[in-house]
Amino acid sequence: MYSKFSLPLYARAVFDSISSFNKASWTAMISGYARNGFKNEALKLFREAPKRDLFAWTALISGFVQSGNGVDALHLFVKMLREEVEILDPLVLSSVVGACANCALWELGKQVHCLVIGLGFESCVFVSNALVDMYAKCSDLDAAKGVFFGMWRKDVVSWTSIIVGSAQHGRAEEALALYDSMVLAGVKPNEVTFVGLIYACSHAGLVGKGRKLFRSMVEDHGIRPSLQHYTCLLDLLSRSGHLEEAENLVRAMPITPDEPTWAALLSACKHHGNAKMAIRIADHLLSLKPEEPSSYILLSNVYAGAGMWENVSKVRKMMMVMEVKKQPGYSCIELGKESYVFYAGETSHPMKDEIAALMRKLDEEMRKRGYVPDTSSVLHDMDQQEKERQLFWHSERLALAYGLLKSVPGTIIRIIKNLRVCGDCHTVLKLISTITSRDIYVRDTTRYHHFKEGKCSCNDFW
Repeated sequence: MYSKFSLPLYARAVFDSISSFNKASWTAMISGYARNGFKNEALKLFREAPKRDLFAWTALISGFVQSGNGVDALHLFVKMLREEVEILDPLVLSSVVGACANCALWELGKQVHCLVIGLGFESCVFVSNALVDMYAKCSDLDAAKGVFFGMWRKDVVSWTSIIVGSAQHGRAEEALALYDSMVLAGVKPNEVTFVGLIYACSHAGLVGKGRKLFRSMVEDHGIRPSLQHYTCLLDLLSRSGHLEEAENLVRAMPITPDEPTWAALLSACKHHGNAKMAIRIADHLLSLKPEEPSSYILLSNVYAGAGMWENVSKVRKMMMVMEVKKQPGYSCIELGKESYVFYAGETSHPMKDEIAALMRKLDEEMRKRGYVPDTSSVLHDMDQQEKERQLFWHSERLALAYGLLKSVPGTIIRIIKNLRVCGDCHTVLKLISTITSRDIYVRDTTRYHHFKEGKCSCNDFW
């Protein structure tokens, strides 16, 4: 109880008061430490446990996954296998699959899937649900559908996982068709199902359908809308150009809108060229003293576009006063059984010369096709040439060049980025998908982007 209320120190006080320990008390305390981010304490208690059986390993690994320490959880799982701990219960497998999903480790996820089949747990619903979610988050929607349609029994999590996965990858029609099948199967949707459905409508511009689903969620299913539901509806309205209705929604909704909500509305105003409304929203967002660097970049671009240079200066001063520092950008690419991380501006990679040569070759070809670098996301005070150089070394470009050099020709390139893809890199990735005839999947903090033949699944709105 104390652990679930994020009070592991209270939990430990109760644990220390126990006169006769049993398996349940040890696993509960190990889990309590692990799930609340007390990594060292969890490991220490695990080593001291009188018996390190499957349940103790599961408590530790699952707790690490829940606290966001997925990589550590995966290392522990490998260690558990090496110690030949017999897997008689599939819970640890679902946790490991979840870690692969969160870290977007597609190859490792496939290996765990093979282990699931080998151990005979493929008929376990919660393990199959985790596999559907993992493949979707690793941008392999066909594999996710393969697992889903192979399940002999499907619950609300099964249906929701495939619906949300389809929506995130821009397959709106599939998501909506799956929802109809879900209703026909007699499965009652939950709040997460509707997040995916409204998100799907947003990608397809189905404003009427999205409004209808939002009403149905409340009136037919008795689900109280959360901030995430309102944000999805806002995304639907603003993406489709219904800016006034979107602003009215933000100001009228019963939940206080957060910084990302206002930033999303401002981005939509900028995208649709509504300068008057953009300035009004920008002034309000600025008054909130935002914390995200991306919000300041957006504000600076809106004010600069309106020629309001005093406000641009004010934004930059606020960044300095509040010590807003842009998180270092990095991108991860997985090739075979290995994954590689590239940081923005990195010049220490063993293949840096080959990567730079390919990037220059691609840059030359892009410029022939009319590419002009968009340096609006570079807020540093430097000349145009230096700004272009900064863009040239963005992490997703380094990862992509490496992928083109090392991967099998014709295969999909999958990249994970820790920040939002900037507008210039988005244009570059579209062009490179055409030049190289390669499909490029990029998962950033905002969207799943599928670049193919010069187009992106997000329809240039993210």
